[in-house]
Amino acid sequence: MSIRAPRKGENYELSVDLNSEYREKRKDAIKRTIASMTVGKDVSGLFPDVLKNMQTDDLEQKKLVYLYLMNYAKTQPELVILAVNTFVKDTDDPNPLVRALAIRTMGCLRAEKIIDYLCDPLQKCLRDENPYVRKTAALCVAKLYDLKPELVIDNGFLEQLQEMISDSNPMVVANTVAALTDIHIAATSQPSTSSSDPAIFVITTNILNKLLIALNECSEWGRVAILNALARYGAQDEKESEHICERVVPQFQHVNGSVVLAAVKVIMIHMRGVHREDLIKQLVRKMAPPLVTLLSSPPEVQWVALRNINLLLQKRPDILSNEMRVFFCKYNDPLYVKVEKLDIMVRLATEKNVDALLSELKEYASEVDVDFVRKSIKAIGQTAVKIDEAAERCVNVLLELIATRVSYVVQEAVVVMKDIFRKYPETYEGIIPILCANLDELDEPEAKASLIWIIGEYAKKIDNADELLSIFVDTFTEESYSVQLQTLTAVVKLFLKKPDSSQGIVQRVLNTATKDCDSPDVRDRAYIYWRLLSMDPAAAKAVVLAHRPPISIPRTTVAPALLEELLGEVSSLASVYHKPAETFVGRGRVGADSVRKGTEEADDQFSTQKALQTVVAGQQAENLLDFDDAPALDGQPKGLAATEVLSQTPAAANLLAGTSSNPLDDLVSIFGSGGGLAPTSAVPFGPGSAIPGRGGFGFGQPMSPAPATPAIQQQHQPQDDLLGLF
Repeated sequence: MSIRAPRKGENYELSVDLNSEYREKRKDAIKRTIASMTVGKDVSGLFPDVLKNMQTDDLEQKKLVYLYLMNYAKTQPELVILAVNTFVKDTDDPNPLVRALAIRTMGCLRAEKIIDYLCDPLQKCLRDENPYVRKTAALCVAKLYDLKPELVIDNGFLEQLQEMISDSNPMVVANTVAALTDIHIAATSQPSTSSSDPAIFVITTNILNKLLIALNECSEWGRVAILNALARYGAQDEKESEHICERVVPQFQHVNGSVVLAAVKVIMIHMRGVHREDLIKQLVRKMAPPLVTLLSSPPEVQWVALRNINLLLQKRPDILSNEMRVFFCKYNDPLYVKVEKLDIMVRLATEKNVDALLSELKEYASEVDVDFVRKSIKAIGQTAVKIDEAAERCVNVLLELIATRVSYVVQEAVVVMKDIFRKYPETYEGIIPILCANLDELDEPEAKASLIWIIGEYAKKIDNADELLSIFVDTFTEESYSVQLQTLTAVVKLFLKKPDSSQGIVQRVLNTATKDCDSPDVRDRAYIYWRLLSMDPAAAKAVVLAHRPPISIPRTTVAPALLEELLGEVSSLASVYHKPAETFVGRGRVGADSVRKGTEEADDQFSTQKALQTVVAGQQAENLLDFDDAPALDGQPKGLAATEVLSQTPAAANLLAGTSSNPLDDLVSIFGSGGGLAPTSAVPFGPGSAIPGRGGFGFGQPMSPAPATPAIQQQHQPQDDLLGLF
C-alpha cells in the first residue's frame, strides 16, 4: 500500500485539492500533479486521491488521470486493480474517444494483475463499430502478446486480427498489419517457434491485394507498416513483382522521408524478380528524384538518407550517376554529413565529372576543419586510383596542395601518393624529389612510413636514398613501431638494390632492431631478414622485392550476401550502421546487455582455449630460425590432440573451467611443466653472422663479438628456446 503524504508540504496540499468538492479545483490539482510527475518529483503517494477522480465526463481530466496511472501502475500494482471497473465501464461509453482511450491505457499499464481483466473489453473493442476504436484495439493485441503470448492465442485474438486485414477502413488495416508484424517478429525471435505457429504472419496473395488497396488511403506511418510487410512478401512470379513495383512507385512522391525509403526498399527487393531491362531502367530512373529531395532535410535526416544512399549505390551505381553536384558539401554542413558526401562523390566519380569533382575537393582542402581537409585529400587519392585517365590530374592537384607547405596537408598528401605509386608503379617518379624535400614537415607515423616506403621502393633512382634513410635509422628507437618496420624493410631493399654503398646502414639498423628495440614484431622481422641475407641473398630478393599487385578501390564496403540482407533493412538502423540488426540489438525479449554478456563469456572461454593451444604450439613448433632438416619426433600428439593432453593437467583444467584462483600462476605452471611434450632444438644465429654478397663481401665489423666455437659445432649446440638466441 502507498504511504500517505505528511500533513504539510506540496503533496499534502495536492491531496487536499484532489479531494475538493469543486470540480475545477480537482482538475487543477490533477494538472499540478502531472506537472510534478513530469519534472521527476515523486507523487506516487497521491495514487488513491488521483484514482478517485477517474469517473468523470470531462475527457481532458480522464486523459490526465490515465496518464498518471500509466506512469505509476508498476509501483502500485495492488491499487491499479481498483481502476479496473472504471476501465471496463469506459469501454462501453457512447463516446468512441473514451472507449479507445480506455483500451489503449489498459494495454499500456503492463501490470500482471490487470491483464486477465483486459480480454473481454478487448474482444468488444476489436468488433467495435467505430474504426478509431478498432485500430486502437489492434495495437493493444500486440502489447498484450508481448506480456502474455498464451493469453492472446487462447482467446483467438490472432484470428480476429487476420480477419481485420479485410476491414473497410485503411487505418484499421495498417494498424492490424503493424500489430501482426510485431507479433511475428516476437515469435520468430524465439528459437522454439515452428512455421505452423499461429503467431507467424504469412502474407498470401489475397492479403497482398488488400494491402495494396489500403496503401494509398492510410496515414504516413500506416504506409510505412504496409510497405515493410510488402518487403517481406515473396512474389510468385515476375508478373507479380512488376505489379508490386508499379503500385509502390507513387509513394516516392510522399513528403515523409521514412515512407520514401520504405518504398525504395520494396522496389529494390522486388526488382530482383523483374527481368525486363526497360522496366528496371525506368524504376532506377524514378528512384533518383526522391533520394535527391531527401538531401534538403535537416542534417540528422540527411545523414540517415546518405547512409542509405551509400548502400543503394553499392548495389546499383547508376541510380544517381548524373546527380554528382547535389552531393557537393555546403559550408554549414556538419562534419558527419560532409564525410558521407565525400564517400558518395568518390563512388559517383567518372571520367566525365572528375574535373568538377577535383575542383571541389581542392576547395575543401583549404578549409579550416583539419579532419575534413584530410578526408578530402584522401578522396583525391581514391579518385586517382579509381579512374586511370584522371590520375595525372589528381597528382597535379596533390602537388599544388603540397606547395602550400601546410603541415597536415603535406602529410596527408604523402600518404595518398604512396597509394598512387602502388597503383601506377614507375609512372610518377618525377615527383619523388618534391616529396623528399618535405621530409622535415613530417611528424606523423603514417606519413613517415609512407615516405620511407617510397624511398625504399625507388632506392635505385634516388641518389641520396641512404642519407634520407639514415635520418630514420639514427632515431630508430624513438619512432613508432609502424615507422620502425617500414624503415627496416626500406633499408633491406636499399641494400639489395645498392649493396656496395649501404653495408654500413643495414648493419646499423639490424643491430639496433635486434638489440635495442622492444617490439617483438620488429625484432622478429629483423632476425628473419638477417637470416635471409646470411643464407641466401637471392631468396631475400625474391621475398623483399617481390612484385606487388596494383591496388584498387573496392566497389562495395560490405560482403555481397550482407549487402543483399541490408537492402532488405533499408530505412532501419541496420542500413545506417551497415551491420545486421543482431549485432547491436538483442533478439526478442533478450536485451542487448544479455547478448553482450553472453558474448563476453564465450570470448573468455575461447581466449582460454586459445591460450592453451598457443602453449602447445610453442612446445611443439621448431625454432623459427632453425633451418635444420632433422625430422620431427614421432609419437607426439599434435594440434587439438595436444591441447587435450595439455588440458588434463590440473592447472589447465582450472583455467578451462574458470575456477582458477590465480590464472597467471596456472598459465606459468603449464609453461614450466612442458605439458609432457618434448623440447625442440634450434640452430643458433647471432649478430656476428656475416652477410655474403657479390664478390664475397661481408660486413666489415661484426656487430657483436662472435663466439670462438667453430661453425660446425655451433650447428649442433642445443638451444632450449628462442630466448637463448638473444
